[in-house]
Amino acid sequence: VQKMEHGRAVKPVTWDKSYAPVLADAVAMMAGRKPPTTPEDLLDRLIRQWPTGSRTRQIRSQCLAQFLRHCVSRERFPAAWAPPTDLRAHVGIRPTHELNRSKGDPVEDQLILNLIASMPQDAAGRRWADALRLLAELGLRPIELLHLSVQKDRSTGQPYWWCSYRKRSGGGDTEPRRVHPLPLVDSDGQGQRWNLLERWQAGLIEVPPLTSGTGAGDALGTYLNRQAGWRSLKALLAARGERLVPYSFRHSYSLRGHQRGIDAGSMALSMGHSFEVHCRAYAWASQSGAAAAFERANASILAA
Repeated sequence: VQKMEHGRAVKPVTWDKSYAPVLADAVAMMAGRKPPTTPEDLLDRLIRQWPTGSRTRQIRSQCLAQFLRHCVSRERFPAAWAPPTDLRAHVGIRPTHELNRSKGDPVEDQLILNLIASMPQDAAGRRWADALRLLAELGLRPIELLHLSVQKDRSTGQPYWWCSYRKRSGGGDTEPRRVHPLPLVDSDGQGQRWNLLERWQAGLIEVPPLTSGTGAGDALGTYLNRQAGWRSLKALLAARGERLVPYSFRHSYSLRGHQRGIDAGSMALSMGHSFEVHCRAYAWASQSGAAAAFERANASILAA
């Protein structure tokens, strides 16, 4: 109750997915034949079956630490059960060769277009195809499809995309934002005119069900994994040593923006995260920005 109704409250789906399993495992270990005798031992046992430095290790460690802090401060548990202040020694560091593969890779526009064209032509397939178009052209997180709307500029009257989603993270909540489209371009250099904003305003786009299971990303992944086009594309990327995930549409949006010369700060605003997070998550953000800055500086000197 404390975690869902007070402070930085979490959603029920987050509690069920992240917190409840950790607490159930912790209780089972403490009730076992050889229970852990320190919070450090309990923490290590709860995460040791997952790869060193993995996101799952990090999440489980954070959930247990928050629970133990609550027990000590609110439930009068002995102070000896206060969790470690620094969890990094327990979570560990992921091997270098895995760092850039855990969250997936961007995909070329033409491959995304091929995937969308391969979607089933029934009503469900058309809904999911539109969802993929929105994810690819707007760089959205899957959950943000449920928080998307169209607003009008007060000065010009022009409509634009608006995302009201607030993502909670260690760096603070993200703010609702205007989202700028980046149309895909096929291998012949032709930009794709999907008229998504106009179709949305006319009520011609229906977002597929994304609230079942453990979240929108899992719902999207479940549907895509049933599609031959997705499995084929995943195999193609795997052969190149790359990883295809539902977030690959978002990663592709980021790369597309930087390939078109949009600065990292502007990309970060449209994607709904900080400049620091953007440059850390997308190496090309800082690299392309630095390269462009040096090219401009040198060009001005050579032109003098």
